[in-house]
Amino acid sequence: MSTFDDILEEAGTFGRYQKRIFALLCLAAMPWSGVYVGIVFQGFTPDHWCRHPAVERVREGCGWRPRDTRALAPPGDSRCRGYERWNGTRLTCDGANLTGDPTVPCSHGWVYDYEGRRSFVTEFDLVCADAWLVDMYQATLNVGFLGGSFASGYLADRFGRKLVFLLCNLLAIISGVLVAVAPNYIAVLVFRILYGFGVKGQWVAGFVLITELVGVEHRKTVGIIFQFFFSVGLMFLPLVAYLITDWRWIQVAITAPYILFMSYYWLIPESPRWLLSQNYSKKAAEVTKAIAKENKKTLTKNIEVCPNLIHSLTVDSAKASLMDLVRTPKMRKHTFILSFSWFTCAVVYAGLIMILGIQGGNVYMDFVVTGLVEFPAAFFILVTIERVGRRWPYAVANVGSGLACLIAVFVPDDMHWFKIAVACVGRLGITMAFEMVTFVNAELYPTFVRNLGVAVCSTLSDVGGIFAPFLLYRLAVIWMALPIIIFGFLAIIAGGLVLLLPETKGMPLPETIDDIEHPDRYLGVAGTCMSW
Repeated sequence: MSTFDDILEEAGTFGRYQKRIFALLCLAAMPWSGVYVGIVFQGFTPDHWCRHPAVERVREGCGWRPRDTRALAPPGDSRCRGYERWNGTRLTCDGANLTGDPTVPCSHGWVYDYEGRRSFVTEFDLVCADAWLVDMYQATLNVGFLGGSFASGYLADRFGRKLVFLLCNLLAIISGVLVAVAPNYIAVLVFRILYGFGVKGQWVAGFVLITELVGVEHRKTVGIIFQFFFSVGLMFLPLVAYLITDWRWIQVAITAPYILFMSYYWLIPESPRWLLSQNYSKKAAEVTKAIAKENKKTLTKNIEVCPNLIHSLTVDSAKASLMDLVRTPKMRKHTFILSFSWFTCAVVYAGLIMILGIQGGNVYMDFVVTGLVEFPAAFFILVTIERVGRRWPYAVANVGSGLACLIAVFVPDDMHWFKIAVACVGRLGITMAFEMVTFVNAELYPTFVRNLGVAVCSTLSDVGGIFAPFLLYRLAVIWMALPIIIFGFLAIIAGGLVLLLPETKGMPLPETIDDIEHPDRYLGVAGTCMSW
């Protein structure tokens, strides 16, 4: 019985056609990084202190700069409290000494040390008692990611990968612009949910499409490199933020590339696998012939006269249920460990990037340097997984990242570049772990429940993204090192748990739950079959 993979072998498993589509989809994946961690530049909180009308009048009369009024703020925690009473006769161009006077929470707003830049924090006064609302900017985006992950998978199976890619891309454009012009912060948060939905849905649909266009032997490499372009996108974000000083225009710049991707309506095909699964054999044949033609290959099999192909692509997913992921001991163990690993990767990765915006130093340079270290991650993975295996590189990446976080806590602040170097090790480790968990997850579930298992476990990364800003920003107020310590222990625990998973290097993909629960029996049968 012929399968679509047999036909793809004839048409070319990764020829010129697939490379062209792969390049286009990698470009479409790059802006996601700006969406994901744009808060570093869009939501920075500058130094600030209480505004008072009496002080403002004197400042204007004396020709002071706004930052000159900083000296009139109370000593100590002057960001959120100001003097209760200002007597105009006590304040002159020479200043005033009000030390010892009672202070009260700021009631007339704040003065910000802008340095020519404007964030949504300064525009909406999200400081002091309202500082927690900054966390919601990132949390609502991840709520959208969560919805986009679930919905795009279902919609792509129902209506096609290409259509969902384009519709989610259009939603990203509309909602991204709405975020930029939102009149108030509540509107910003609502549009951020829609923005996250569209951006994540577009990314998921593109990822599925390219993995279905290439041969089985290329899927792992294609998946890793596709995720690598997220890191490439990171390199453009600090440049955009350096050149554009207003958070609203940064938002427009991040969203603008999605307008170009609407041209993919004419540039990318629908997945022939999906077309076959929906009985659109004629359209599937057209795509497959186009693949063979551009790859300079000759087809001997005709999809339209191979009815068994449709049967071979129909997965009995109706029998799969959430209970299958936890009903038996080993499936339950895999689900728990993988879910925790997805959660940890998201929390630690997002946390290590977002902390650059609050720990001082040159945020633009620090962002570029720590971002560059992500580039070797894909290379290390491709080199090690087929030589060493999956489990040990995966575990070492997690533990290495965790240890780097803990070591960074004890590095003095005056050794800034050494602290950055240690942070780079942490970023490299967690990036490797994040890129590995995707295919390790797929290899540890049987065929009939594989897509469901990956979907359920990976949603924990979006849950982690929701928690990350609260863990970072709220705990950093107590002690700057506290969130880093938590990130470190989370990564180390995740690395230890990974060692409890089985090694999948060189192993055939499991077909049933029994293959997971009794691997020795399964490998014996598989070995016998392969010997034939």
